[in-house]
Amino acid sequence: MVCGLLLACLLALAVVLLGTGTLSFTPAQVISSLMGGGDHAMADRVIQRIRLPRVLTALLVGASLGMAGSIFQSISRNALGSPDIIGFTSGAATGAIVQIILFNAGPLETALAAVVSGLLTAVLVFVLSLKGRSTGGYRLVLVGIGVGAILSGLNTVLLVMGDLDQAMSAQIWLAGSLSTRTWSHVVPAAIGFVVIAPVAIIHARQVNLIEMGDDAALQLGVSVERTRLVVVIAAVALTALATAAAGPIAFIALAGPQLARRLTRAPGVPLVAGGLMGAVLLLAADLLSQRLPLQINMPIGLTTGLLGGFYLLWVLVRSRKI
Repeated sequence: MVCGLLLACLLALAVVLLGTGTLSFTPAQVISSLMGGGDHAMADRVIQRIRLPRVLTALLVGASLGMAGSIFQSISRNALGSPDIIGFTSGAATGAIVQIILFNAGPLETALAAVVSGLLTAVLVFVLSLKGRSTGGYRLVLVGIGVGAILSGLNTVLLVMGDLDQAMSAQIWLAGSLSTRTWSHVVPAAIGFVVIAPVAIIHARQVNLIEMGDDAALQLGVSVERTRLVVVIAAVALTALATAAAGPIAFIALAGPQLARRLTRAPGVPLVAGGLMGAVLLLAADLLSQRLPLQINMPIGLTTGLLGGFYLLWVLVRSRKI
């Protein structure tokens, strides 16, 4: 029921966003254009060529981050276990900044570098957090925070090394943005999500058993470290693809799974509900950033960062376990 409500909310936000902008369109005009029955060439061009890729990118990025956050919070057994807090997003950003500052690369090379560096960061964190034959828990979170801090410092050094134009370009990318998204951003994100998300969903039952403890999961026939490695790679790949498509987007991976778990009240890992909630949150943040009364079109990464900061403070104040 919750997933159905989230899906309905997602569709409603998408229709409203497609009609939002300098040229405003009613929901009826948007639906007519999407169904191929539009009789206004300008409306069809704006909705289908400019706004639809932006909305689909936001949907895919939000869903990817929501699912990735669900996995990280389950594996780490920590409410703060999300890719932007434990360093994976910083790792993806490092590869992109290296391409922009040192090689003056274009969007495709920047996106590929973000994916590769995000995966390498995950491998590094996973290896450093290995204690005996076990990973996960607070050790994974703490190691990730340390690696993320080092990479954030490295990113700052790289920005200082570049000239003004390169630094400005890198800062715009680091702010996280859905502006000027095209079908070239949608297609890789969609292919990656369709390939990787089923892998995570297939292993959801094993991840649920691992939450009971490694020893209990082993007794129930789960290959704990293999399962953990597979789902972590899937989560990092989803994070890297999302970062490559829209830049670093903060707190969606943190808040989405937690809100989904509160709504569903389900004991398992909320992969599907977390993905839907992540998409809803990102579309809502995009709508808010476009309709701020300050007459500025704020980058989506800054909007989610501001809202996520308040959410994190609320979680910390309200929780008795932290």
